[in-house]
Amino acid sequence: MKKKGMLQYKGFLGSVHFSAEDDVFFGKIEEIDNLISFEASTVKDLHQSFEEAVDDYLDLCKKAGKEPLKPAKGSFNIRISPELHRKAIHTSKQMHLNLNQFVQQAIEQAVATY
Repeated sequence: MKKKGMLQYKGFLGSVHFSAEDDVFFGKIEEIDNLISFEASTVKDLHQSFEEAVDDYLDLCKKAGKEPLKPAKGSFNIRISPELHRKAIHTSKQMHLNLNQFVQQAIEQAVATY
């Protein structure tokens, strides 16, 4: 499924922006440690520029013996309102889940339907 406002290629996501001042599309490869950007004046050329940026980045990573994607540890902190936090605890208890299980299920459902 294509994500609105994002390019996808070889498992990488690229952000998409437009500068009216410069009359150019631009973006960067997301979820990596390095800043790799790309730009073009047409949408078609932006796709090509993004794909070339990904291919170049993968080549550089291979030569450096580096993993391309930023690792995901499987844990992260989130900030939500105290009211939403209480509701999540209450709902997770009703579902006989701990809060981590509840949040994991909610995220799994969200990414499956997006």
